[in-house]
Amino acid sequence: MPDVLVLVDHDGERVHKSTYELLAAARRLGDPAAVVVGSPGTAARLKDSLARHGATRVYSAESTEAEEFLVTPAVDALELAVREASAAVLVSATTDGKEVAGRLAARLDAGLLIDAVDLDSSGEVTQIVFGGSCTVRSQVTHGLPVIAVRPGSVEPEEHPVEAAERELALPPVDPAASARITARRAALAGDRPELTEASVVVSGGRGVGGADGFKVVEELADALGGAVGASRAAVDAGYYPHQYQVGQTGKSVSPQLYVALGISGAIQHLAGMQTSKTIVAVNKDPEAPILALADYGVVGDLFAVAPRLAEEVTTRRAES
Repeated sequence: MPDVLVLVDHDGERVHKSTYELLAAARRLGDPAAVVVGSPGTAARLKDSLARHGATRVYSAESTEAEEFLVTPAVDALELAVREASAAVLVSATTDGKEVAGRLAARLDAGLLIDAVDLDSSGEVTQIVFGGSCTVRSQVTHGLPVIAVRPGSVEPEEHPVEAAERELALPPVDPAASARITARRAALAGDRPELTEASVVVSGGRGVGGADGFKVVEELADALGGAVGASRAAVDAGYYPHQYQVGQTGKSVSPQLYVALGISGAIQHLAGMQTSKTIVAVNKDPEAPILALADYGVVGDLFAVAPRLAEEVTTRRAES
């Protein structure tokens, strides 16, 4: 059975949850094969966890340049791995992942499907399109399928196997045609989970009223063990950093629980979170669009509701 290639998201020491989701999705199409792009020694550190989640083969694409340039090394690695009789390529539908997918599809003259939230054994994919306003089913009819899967859409599963190793020799990167990484800064999330990997996300919008108002959002997120998000309106107003923006021009999330505090529900925001398993919204406006989407809606003052909810969650956790 041909390999289904999965581009591994990692931090050099740990595989991100989104990769385990891709491996689970890849098993529906064939034999999952993980492609690790990084500095020398990265694949060896990640191999066991990848094999535990079903990777039958681990392609090691390592070089000193791999972490110095954006996107290009990953595209080069996947192009090399495709030559090993591959059935499809899966990447996470992050900002970088979508660019990798687009460039790879262009190089291979392949079919490209973006923002997939499900796929079956025939290769038919469910997508969220037109800013989240439509759900469609699509299938590649020309070339190799290159599919960007939205993080949180597929449940990761442990599926222990023996993983064979294969080295890929990355070509030198042309600095004139590639973006070089000049500096890295640690995220300001503290002990909270990364936004796209969190099973619980609590987001604040313009209704939070200001940067100080986000303390209520953070306290509820911490009580639930979740990540903090923000709407574009809140980010544009300077209430919270851009890296936490959820929506069409921010990050797409699909947690088990999404709590929206003071978010009206513009279509651009809904596009980034509407596939969440359970949605809870708190808003003063009974006509807010997000209340129509929410599984549970509270018409009220978020500054009264959120602290009481955080207190109740903390109390019940202490009792359990």
